[in-house]
Amino acid sequence: MVIPEKSQGHNEGIVTAIGAPGEKTGGARAAAATMSFMCGKAACCVWVLIAAYGAAGGRPENVLVVVNEASATSRAIGDYYIQRRGIPLENICRAAMPATETISRAEYDAAVARPIGECLKSRGLVEKILYIVTTSDVPLRIAASGDHAGDGASVDSELAAFYTDLHGHPHPLRGPLVNPFFAQRSSTFGHPDFPVYLVTRLTGYDFPDVRGIIDRALSAKNRGKFVIDLKSSDDAEGNNWLRTAAIALPSDRVVFDESDRVLSGVKEVIAYASWGSNDPHRRQRDLGFQWLPGAIVSEFVSTNGRTFKRPPDTWTLGNWGDRTTWFAGAPQSLTADYIHQGATGASGHVDEPWLQFTPRPDYLLPAYYHGRNLAESYWLSIPAVSWQNIVVGDPLCSLGKP
Repeated sequence: MVIPEKSQGHNEGIVTAIGAPGEKTGGARAAAATMSFMCGKAACCVWVLIAAYGAAGGRPENVLVVVNEASATSRAIGDYYIQRRGIPLENICRAAMPATETISRAEYDAAVARPIGECLKSRGLVEKILYIVTTSDVPLRIAASGDHAGDGASVDSELAAFYTDLHGHPHPLRGPLVNPFFAQRSSTFGHPDFPVYLVTRLTGYDFPDVRGIIDRALSAKNRGKFVIDLKSSDDAEGNNWLRTAAIALPSDRVVFDESDRVLSGVKEVIAYASWGSNDPHRRQRDLGFQWLPGAIVSEFVSTNGRTFKRPPDTWTLGNWGDRTTWFAGAPQSLTADYIHQGATGASGHVDEPWLQFTPRPDYLLPAYYHGRNLAESYWLSIPAVSWQNIVVGDPLCSLGKP
């Protein structure tokens, strides 16, 4: 699980699959079409990625930008992004939404899903749009209807499941649901083959943070180091995913550590994957990395996407046993910190996702290295939709082929 300090429970797995409109689907766990064999550590078997990687798809005309008209920041981000990236004006969807991070299911249906659906259908964009970009002050999460209800989710992950709704096949509200694009390394993303939208968010602590995301995405190049930091040398499942990611990348591009120390001060970082604040040896918020344009981040942390409100500069990582060390309901590391420090993209979770539904670095990092764009790299590494995941960044950001 993602927060060993909080619970020893384990989610039973994905409960429902999403299929193409009109196609019957079963309650199956997402399956990775990979090949496996033994790895270097004794008694440790990991997945080694040897399939070819598909080309990055998507152009500006495949992006829908969602703006909260009630927010000056959201409007500024939308205007800046469509100008810099060349998004067609008809691909911007403006609607007045609650200016809160958490909304109810009824508010999501009325203020988020309904206007976005109207934009897509009235403009004939349902099939053409592959990526949906939300902006700061578009609500972040949908509150669950009760304890263990399973119907709470990030707004972005809920929108990922929106494609079948628009075809008259509403998706189940109780998640997590199978992401049909998960592990599809050699496939070109498109509709109707993959009946989901790939949703990313342009957000940070303020407009300058988001402007930095957009500008850096446009100057990304395939160079720099992939920094992979295990929390220990044991064979924990997440550790083995990190090991496999390192194996699948060129050795001269990888900084790899499986000791108890926390890597910091690394120069020319293009990607970083670790346990974040779930590494018991990590204490600092800022690792002092030098981030290259296009750099991405992924951590096994349950609540790193819980808020995009800026903590006091004096706040540091805390512990679950002392509420005075918490910020915004948790003591854990924050996705927004990495964006503020210079990363171009990052994943996060608005609530407990469980380890098996966090982004898999063994899919994410090789896909990004081989030229997949940011949205496709992240979402082919995330097993579920209608769940707790968010992805921050410009969906079209790509390092290009190595």
